[in-house]
Amino acid sequence: MGQLFYGTDHQPLHMDDRLLNYLQVVIATKMRRGESFTMTWTPAAGADTGRVTLWLQPAIQMRFSYDTVEPHRLNPLYLKFLANQANSSGGVMLSATHWEEQERAHGEMATKR
Repeated sequence: MGQLFYGTDHQPLHMDDRLLNYLQVVIATKMRRGESFTMTWTPAAGADTGRVTLWLQPAIQMRFSYDTVEPHRLNPLYLKFLANQANSSGGVMLSATHWEEQERAHGEMATKR
């Protein structure tokens, strides 16, 4: 389970290492260009809120922490999907359902190689 630390908040956002790896690539690309965007997700069950949106901008410190040592092999189609969302006015919308579909598709792609 990976963690994204944002700004001075001591409570990280917890997510699957692979998903965090995708986000790191998208976030780093946007930040390198000096571009800001939003990221919205639904917290884990039992959280106090139904949806959270975070404004990501280059001036705010971020740290990515992974449980795994090696970076993951990323699905270029899902990476492009997230990048396109980051470039839209709605920002990145993390959906557990869509992520699970991408993971299944990635698993199928890996077994076909």
